[in-house]
Amino acid sequence: MADWTLPETFAGSTGTVRWNRLGGADRPPLVLLHGTPFSSYVWRAVAGSLARDHQVFVWDMPGYGMSEKCAGQDVSLAAQGRVFTELLAHWGLAEPVVVAHDFGGAVALRAHLLHGADYRALALVDPVALAPWGSPFFRLVRDHADVFEKLPPALHGALVREYVGSASSPGLHPAVLDRLARPWLGEPGQSAFYRQIAQADQRHTDEIQDRYPAIRVPTLVCWGEEDAWIPVDKGRELAAAVPGARWEPVAGAGHLVQEDAPAQLTAALIAFLRGLR
Repeated sequence: MADWTLPETFAGSTGTVRWNRLGGADRPPLVLLHGTPFSSYVWRAVAGSLARDHQVFVWDMPGYGMSEKCAGQDVSLAAQGRVFTELLAHWGLAEPVVVAHDFGGAVALRAHLLHGADYRALALVDPVALAPWGSPFFRLVRDHADVFEKLPPALHGALVREYVGSASSPGLHPAVLDRLARPWLGEPGQSAFYRQIAQADQRHTDEIQDRYPAIRVPTLVCWGEEDAWIPVDKGRELAAAVPGARWEPVAGAGHLVQEDAPAQLTAALIAFLRGLR
């Protein structure tokens, strides 16, 4: 799916969202959420497979990928949780299956626990969910975003590529790395990159962490065993906190499980979805 596009738009409360729908409208709905600093592009292989049996919705969060990026934009976890709730209403989805990665996991959890979004089931893939989170590099940039934003474009581009590439255990194909880095280059991409890091605040997961035992929808927690960004032990801790959650470690995969082990991740998701019937 090299021609990955998001032709549809939605005027969200924090900027225009680009989105797309794959699969027949008569199939049960499933929504994919990406993480940071990524976009819906990371779901391309998994989305194509899931669309055989589901109506799959993909979108780039405000400030990410193909969606609107602008000065002063609120791209915090709190804002993204509200936008996701708005999108579900726009799509007319009452109880979709939700599959969320990284930062998107916190967005899905906030929408469910704070904004009343109902899910048929929830699959979390290496999510940002439990404190503490954020690598030493991430925290350094967050605390000095105004300085990093002034980097010369060439140095900024090298930093972005190195950072994005570190999410993969075996390493990303150069073309994939280029595609994931592209939204953050030039303007408004460079400013947007540091904006989303500067607004990453652990209080937005602290607000919901104690509520995980109240989750009652079927839940799957997948985790790359070689995740260098969020240790696999956090995955086990999260799976233990959610009643009845299914735990699925993925061997040989880093934080970007969709890129490192798409077949294994897809198989785990399909098995989980079949168990819902």
